[in-house]
Amino acid sequence: MRRFMLAIVFLSISLTVRPSGGLFAQHEGHAMPMAPMAAGPLGVPDTRAGSGTAWLPDSTAMHALHFVTGGWTLMVHGFVAPVYDHQGGPRGDEHVSVINWGMVSGLRPLGGGRIAVRAMASADPWTVGPRGYPLLLQSGESYRGASLVDRQHPHDLWIELAALWERPLARNLAALLYVAAVGEPAVGPSAFLHRPSAQSDPFAPLAHHWQDATHISYGALTAGLYSRSVKLEGSAFNGREPDARRTDFDFRGIDSYSARASLNADPRWSLSAWYAYLDTPEELHPDESIHRYGAAVLTSQGRFNGAVVGGANAELGGPTTHSFLAEGDIGLGRGHHIFGRAEYVRKTAEDLVVAGALPGDAYDIGSVVLGYLKEWGPLDVGARGSIALIPAPLRTEYGSRTPTGIAIFARWRPR
Repeated sequence: MRRFMLAIVFLSISLTVRPSGGLFAQHEGHAMPMAPMAAGPLGVPDTRAGSGTAWLPDSTAMHALHFVTGGWTLMVHGFVAPVYDHQGGPRGDEHVSVINWGMVSGLRPLGGGRIAVRAMASADPWTVGPRGYPLLLQSGESYRGASLVDRQHPHDLWIELAALWERPLARNLAALLYVAAVGEPAVGPSAFLHRPSAQSDPFAPLAHHWQDATHISYGALTAGLYSRSVKLEGSAFNGREPDARRTDFDFRGIDSYSARASLNADPRWSLSAWYAYLDTPEELHPDESIHRYGAAVLTSQGRFNGAVVGGANAELGGPTTHSFLAEGDIGLGRGHHIFGRAEYVRKTAEDLVVAGALPGDAYDIGSVVLGYLKEWGPLDVGARGSIALIPAPLRTEYGSRTPTGIAIFARWRPR
């Protein structure tokens, strides 16, 4: 009951964030300022901005509220999704939660360029709960000294507290500097909660900790150079993942580093590739560091948004495990959306906490998701079905080689 009350309060506050007289105009289903939105340095459109310093396709729709005040261009963005989640089999569970986050960003000219100041937070620690929501085959992070498995951990209270400064250096060259107390280094594609291809699915991918889990790092510094179509950047950051105390700041020394190259040669496509060294990312395994690398292709083709992502974790002195994701969202008109996700991940017996397994055992697992969402007034409604693909050695653990899950949810975000 407490979670329901918190969900109602959070949703009520979110629904009150609406444009007021004279500041906004509606354009193609999302809020825009009366004056044209300024592009970034070199004329790079603001719709290209993903999470952290990642790029999205230029043609991505921007679902946010914008207004101008006191020399600042402000953006308010958010997502609230009450969810009933049922995952089947002996490792499954049933849960009601409210997955959510909210973001405020301010832009203004500074030092011959411009600065963006960002704050992003989530009420997940209370509305989802410290153990997160059930999700078969999911792994990563911990709770009360034990690995979280078959559950997706909640977001921390603070997801981003950062500033991004960009300045042109020449006709087709600009520099960026990103400083974050909490933020995202240059690793992976834009995080799943900001990807247009995942916009209708409230759940995290199973490959989250192989691809984009560093989107909450407590201490990150990124510097880069870019043209109108190519960007090269490097980061130094705290590689430790957040702990189970979701409302504090998990600061640690800057001990990890990464590099990423991005290409937006066409307004409808964005390509990226990355490498990172993460120093002891898991709290329960303080002696294990990893190399993480991968590549992604994102596309936005009018009513269709898609992504293909590959990522790998190479444990120092240990195995290398790979992941692959393909996801998409298609708008069918009149607010109807069909979305889907297919994944492959190789996870170890330690990842999945398999009793009696040998230390070197690893399993090829997969998942297929299909869902539907209807945009309906201020609150959208949707459903999501999943089939987990389990190898024979795990059949006893999960009760079947194809256990299923279902979720029914609502969603609010700016149009």
